[in-house]
Amino acid sequence: SPDADWQLDGVTENPLPTASWQRQPAANLQWSLDEKVGSSRGTRDLQQVMVSGPNLNETSIVSGGYGGTAEGIIPTSSIKGPAVHYNAEFNKRIPVEGLGPNMHHSSSSSSLTADEVTRGVAVEKLETVKKWGYNTYKCTKQMISERFGRGSRTVDLELEAQIEVLRDTKKKYENMLRLARALTNHFYNMVQTQHALGDTFADLSQKSPELRDEFGYNAETQKLLCKNGETLLGAVNFFVSSINTLVNKTMDDTLMTIKMYENARLEFDAYRSDLEELSLGPRDAVAMVRIEAAQQQYHVHKEKYERLRSDVIIKLKFLEENKVMHKQLLLFHNAISAYFAGNQQQLEQTLKQFNIS
Repeated sequence: SPDADWQLDGVTENPLPTASWQRQPAANLQWSLDEKVGSSRGTRDLQQVMVSGPNLNETSIVSGGYGGTAEGIIPTSSIKGPAVHYNAEFNKRIPVEGLGPNMHHSSSSSSLTADEVTRGVAVEKLETVKKWGYNTYKCTKQMISERFGRGSRTVDLELEAQIEVLRDTKKKYENMLRLARALTNHFYNMVQTQHALGDTFADLSQKSPELRDEFGYNAETQKLLCKNGETLLGAVNFFVSSINTLVNKTMDDTLMTIKMYENARLEFDAYRSDLEELSLGPRDAVAMVRIEAAQQQYHVHKEKYERLRSDVIIKLKFLEENKVMHKQLLLFHNAISAYFAGNQQQLEQTLKQFNIS
C-alpha cells in the first residue's frame, strides 16, 4: 500500500514490475529515507544510503504483484548474512592507470619531453652555426691578411713544389687522354672501313672471273688487317680506360686531399695568429681564460693540419712511383709495334701478357 515503509514490489507474473517508492513524491521519499535510517543509526548522508541500499533486515519482499495479500510476504529477518556498507576508502586503494590525473600527467610529461628534445636540437644547430661563423670569420681575416702581405703563413716549399708538379702533370695527362680517345675513334672507323672493303673484294672476286685471284688476295689481306685491328683496338681501349681512371679518380682524389690540406693550413695559421695576438696583450684573469681557449683551438687545428699533410705526402709518393702508368705505356708500345710490323703472333702475345681478352 502507499503507506508501507520502503517496500519493493516482488517479481510477479506481470511484466515490468515497478517499485512502489518510485511513485512517491520527492519530499515523501526524502522523509521516508531520513526516518528509516534515523531509526537505527541516525541521519545518514543521502549519497551513502543510495550506494549501500536499504538494510536487508528491515526490508520485506512481496511475492505477489502490487497490492498483494500479506500471505505472500516473506520476512527478510530470517535471512542471515552481512549487511552491505559503503567504504569510501576502497576506490582510493585501486590505482587506475591511464585515467584521470595519471593520463594528464603522462601526456604532459611526453609533451615536456618532446619540447626538451626540440629545444636541444635547436640549441645544437645554433651552436654549430655559431662555430661555423666564427671559424669562417677567422679564416677570411687570415686570407685577406696574407693577400695584402700583412699576415704570416706556414710554408712547406718542397711539398708545395710537388703539388704544383701534380697539377701540371694532370693537365698533360688530360690532353694525352683526349688524344688517345681520338685515336681510338679514328682507328675504330678504319677497322670498320677495312671490314667493308674486304667484303667488297670478296664479292668482286666472285663476279669477275678474270680478276678472281687479285680480288681474292686483297680480300684476305683486308680481313687479316681487320682482325689484327680489332685486337689492337682492345689494347688501346684498355689503355684509355686505365688513363681515365688515373686522371679522373686517382689524381682527383689526391687533389681533393690537397684542397683539404690547404684549408687546414689556413685554419691553423688563423688560430696561430689569434694566439700570438692574445699572447702580446695583457695577462689579467679574463685574458688568461681567452689565451687558454686559444691554445686549445691552436693544438686541435695543428693536429688536423699535420694529419692532412701526412696524407698528401703519402698520395704524392704513390703517384710519383706510378707503377700503373709504367705498365700501360709498355702495353701501348708493344701492341702498336706488333700491329704495324704485321706480327700477329706478337700482338696476341702482348694482350695475353696484360690479361686482355
